[in-house]
Amino acid sequence: MTISNETYGRRRAQLKADMGSGLLLFLGNGEVGMNYADNTYRFRQDSSFLYFFGLDYPDLAAVIDVDEDREIVFGNELTIDDIVWTGMQPTLHEKAAKYGIRETKPMSELANYIGRAQSRGQAIHFLPPYRGDHQVWLYELLGTNPAEQAARASVPFIKAIVKQRIHKTDEEIRAIEESVDISTEMHLAAYRKVRPGVHESEVAAVVEEVACRHGNALAFPTIATVQGQVLHNHGFIHELKEGDIFLLDAGAETKMHYAGDLSSAMPVGERFTERQKTIYELHLRSFYAAVDTLKVGVPFRDAHIAAATAICEGMKDLGLMKGDPAEAARIGAYALFFPCGLGHMVGLDVHNMENLGEQYVGYLEGDKKSTQFGFKSLRLARPLEPGFVFTVEPGIYFIPELMDKWESEHQFTDFINYDALRPWRDFTGLRNELNYAVMADGTVRLLGNLKKPMTVEEVYAAKNA
Repeated sequence: MTISNETYGRRRAQLKADMGSGLLLFLGNGEVGMNYADNTYRFRQDSSFLYFFGLDYPDLAAVIDVDEDREIVFGNELTIDDIVWTGMQPTLHEKAAKYGIRETKPMSELANYIGRAQSRGQAIHFLPPYRGDHQVWLYELLGTNPAEQAARASVPFIKAIVKQRIHKTDEEIRAIEESVDISTEMHLAAYRKVRPGVHESEVAAVVEEVACRHGNALAFPTIATVQGQVLHNHGFIHELKEGDIFLLDAGAETKMHYAGDLSSAMPVGERFTERQKTIYELHLRSFYAAVDTLKVGVPFRDAHIAAATAICEGMKDLGLMKGDPAEAARIGAYALFFPCGLGHMVGLDVHNMENLGEQYVGYLEGDKKSTQFGFKSLRLARPLEPGFVFTVEPGIYFIPELMDKWESEHQFTDFINYDALRPWRDFTGLRNELNYAVMADGTVRLLGNLKKPMTVEEVYAAKNA
C-alpha cells in the first residue's frame, strides 16, 4: 500500500491555501544514540514531515514559503564515508522529486534562509517540539528559548495541519487497515502462546516476531502482562500462572508508518474463572454500549459515557456500586474501575497528532477538557466526522492503591460500596480494543479483514487454535 505522489502535492497546496502567508518550518527527525552516537534507536521520521513530504530519511528539514510559493527540502548528500556504511542511494534531489519537491538545498543554507525571512519580518511558523534536539535546533535557528517554544508554537499552523491529518482518505484507511491486520496476527500469536509456566517476555517475543516477519515495526512499546491493573506496564518480568488474566496491548506500523492498535485479555489457563468471566462479559457489554453510539455528529464523549454507564450498571448488579448508574457515570464515580479514556485517534501516530495538542485534535474549539480524574484522560471527545479513525478500548481495572485513596478521602460514597470491594483487590484488570473508521458515506466501519477474538467462546477457540 502506497500513498500517491500527487497526494503529497495536494496536501502542501491545501496547507498553503489554509495558512495564506508566512514561512512554514518542518524539522525532520535525526538518529538518536542509545548509549553512544553510533548505536542508535530505530529511526522514526516526524509524522507531519512524513505527511507533507514523504521523505523517510534522517537529518532533513523543509520549508514551505507561502509568500514566495516555494517548497524546499534541506539536507546533505551522502559522502563516501556514508556510502561505505549505508550503500549507494539516490541523491536528495532525486528522493525529493518523487514527492513533487523540485528544490533542494544543503542543510548549511537553512539558517541563512530563515535569517533572511526574519530580517524582512516574515512570520515563521513552527510546531511544538517533542525532542530535545529540536529544541536546540529551534534555538539556533530562531533564538527562541526552549522553555518558551511550546507556548510560542504557531496555533494557526497546528490547526491547519490538524484540519488535514484528522480526516483520513480512503488510501490512508487502507494503509491503517493493513496495520490492523498485522496487529491482529500479533494478538492471535499471543492467544496460542499464553499458558501456565510461560513468561511475559516469551509472549512479547512471539508477538513482536510477527511484526518483524512482515518487515514492519511496532507502533508503540508492547504491553504484555498479568498485572493488567497497571495501565502502561512495559516490564516483562512475571511467569504466567493458572488463574491469571493476561493482557496484551500491541500493534504494528506499516512501512509507511500508519499504525494499528489492539488490546486483548485472555485467561492464562484454559478457561476464565467464574469471577473473571463475569467481569469479562461486563466489559464486553460496556464495549458494545459504546460502539452502538458511534454515528456521524455524535460526540465521542457520549460513547465514553455509554461505556461508563454500562460498567456502573454491572458493578451495581455485583453489589460493588449503588445508586443511579447513569448519574455515577455522569459525575465520575465510574473512574474507580475505568480511569482512562474510551479511545483516541489513530493514523501516522498511534495517538494521532498528540504532539500537536489534544485540545486541537480531540476537542472542538471552545470545548474545555475536563481536569477531573477519569474524564481528564479522555483524549477524544468531539463529534465524529467522516474520515475519523479511532480506537474503542474501555477497560475494567481493580487498582488497590486507587481504592485505598478514594476510600480514605470518602469519595463517591453514595455510589461505591468500599466494604464489598475488598475481596476484589487482587483481580487486576482487562480490556479489549478495536479500531474503527467513519467512512465518507457516514457509516462506521470496524477495520481489519482478520477477526480478533472478543466473546468468551472466541477467546477459548483462539487459545486452542
